[in-house]
Formats: sequence, C-alpha cells, structure tokens
Amino acid sequence: MYLIHVRLRPSAPGGRLPHGIGTLLRAAALPADGIEHISVHAEARPHPTLGLYLTADSLRTAEDRAARLARRWVAEVPALADWQPISAEVPLVAPFYERLLSASGPVD
Repeated sequence: MYLIHVRLRPSAPGGRLPHGIGTLLRAAALPADGIEHISVHAEARPHPTLGLYLTADSLRTAEDRAARLARRWVAEVPALADWQPISAEVPLVAPFYERLLSASGPVD
C-alpha cells in the first residue's frame, strides 16, 4: 500500500474543498482503483491535499493511478468541478529514505 498526496488548486482564489469530499470521492472510486482510504487535508498550505492510500505494484504505478483518479474526479464529481489537480506524488519522506538507501557508507 502506498500513500500518495494529491494537491488540488481551486479555479478561483480562496476556494475551499466541500465538506464531506472524502466520502464523495470514496463513493466515486471503483474497485480497480485500489483505494483503501482517503484522508482530506483541506487546510493544507499552499494547496489542499488528498491523502490517497492505495494498493499498487509499484510507487510509479501508485502515483500514476492517483493522478488519473484526480483528473477523473475533477471531471466527473460535481463538487470538484472548480478544482484542478496539480500534483500526485508520495510525501516528502521518500527522498530521505532514498538518500539513506543510496549512501555508500554506514548510516548513523
């Protein structure tokens, strides 16, 4: 399972994610989407963020699937009609672990 953050930008400045958007998106998800859980961070700055916990064969597949889902949701879920996905990626903890794995010496 992977946690992918999808950052969203409103079409109009100051837009707020609708209350209950996590429930709406969960209902719009298909079994093949692999969504296990959705966490909504409506107050995240600089952009509201959806935390998608999904199953996938690899990180790249998870990020690609999350990006496709976000595009589908803004096209099909009326509550997100005025939003645009701007990124779909693993949270910043990944670069830290990648540095640890690529270190040639012992890790302190």
